[in-house]
Amino acid sequence: MLLLQGLMGPLFRRLGQELIRAGHEVHKINFNGGDRLFWRLPGGLDYRGSLEAWPKWLEGVIRQHGVTDVALFGDCRDHHMPAIRLCRELGVLVHVFEEGYIRPDWVTLELGGVNGHSTLPRDPAWYRETAAALPPVPPHAQVPSSFRRRAIEGLLYNAADVLTRWYYPYWTNHRPWHPLVEAMGWARKLRRRKENQLHSEMLLNHTWKSEASYFLFPLQLDSDAQIRLHSPFAGIADALKLVIASFAANAAPHIRLIVKEHPLDNGVRDWRQETNDIATLYGVADRVDYLGWGDIVPVTRRALGMITINSTSGTLALAEGIPVVALGHAIYDIADITFKGGLDAFWSNPTPPDPVTFAALRRVLVDRCLIPGGFFSDEALDKVVRHAIARLEGRRMMPE
Repeated sequence: MLLLQGLMGPLFRRLGQELIRAGHEVHKINFNGGDRLFWRLPGGLDYRGSLEAWPKWLEGVIRQHGVTDVALFGDCRDHHMPAIRLCRELGVLVHVFEEGYIRPDWVTLELGGVNGHSTLPRDPAWYRETAAALPPVPPHAQVPSSFRRRAIEGLLYNAADVLTRWYYPYWTNHRPWHPLVEAMGWARKLRRRKENQLHSEMLLNHTWKSEASYFLFPLQLDSDAQIRLHSPFAGIADALKLVIASFAANAAPHIRLIVKEHPLDNGVRDWRQETNDIATLYGVADRVDYLGWGDIVPVTRRALGMITINSTSGTLALAEGIPVVALGHAIYDIADITFKGGLDAFWSNPTPPDPVTFAALRRVLVDRCLIPGGFFSDEALDKVVRHAIARLEGRRMMPE
């Protein structure tokens, strides 16, 4: 097994430890100091060359060590895309980790590619037929997740990256900002956290008491490859303009729009201000609210519908029977599940998902490419590593 780049944190170290304990030969390629900090196991290989020289170097590693399987987190990173193409040519299996298609407490582990690169079909009848042959999935337990842990691991990873750039001279982060710029953004966000929470609580209290009717647009991360590669937008600002312009032109005057900030947004851009500026431009600033903090679940449950690009928040809404329109390429953007009449028509005629078809989609996803667990607690990591190894070894394990 060859591990490429993982999530910032100990996921791949824990996976490597258990794979070695199970008798597998494991190697891990480190692209920067953050990767190296969180590996700290035998079998680590430092790649210090250029992106252009990467495929040839990787081919040498694969042939030298007789690699049969490669695992990586995210299939759209600069070094991962040519690696996946090379593995296809060499007949090496590629297992892609990603945040779970269905939330919470699921992790995606799919063979070949995820999201827009998934090989799963888009035919609702296929999902209904395939799911009918599968046993029901028993309820699985929630796992704890710590935002503080995620932030600390990210800080340590980025610090190690910055301090070792001299040793990895060709390394460039797949994210569009320098780690120091992100750190400054997080610092600003943390300083404003209490103010943000208070503002959001006041907004939600007013919304609930007034029984206002609203649509929900949860933002995704501006750096997310799902935006750049699997949607028609160059970034979140483009999507905001399209959604608010359509809302202004087509939504009834008494309807509101709540724009929800992504909980992991780094604060580099002021999306609250940008949302207000765009809403003002289209004359609907008095009907567009910005929610900078809070649990998305209760906000989703009371919404008339959700507009998303291709966020996994879409499956959260669908599970609650809330209508969803997807503006990008999403794994769940399937007839009978999402609204297919276009964004302009969605404001006046949001159609809820067919529960049978969505349940079939969920059942097939669990069977083919979801494992229970998470990334930001020891319990969550234990579970996801245990199930990942079972999946990699071809053993079927039901959720716990």
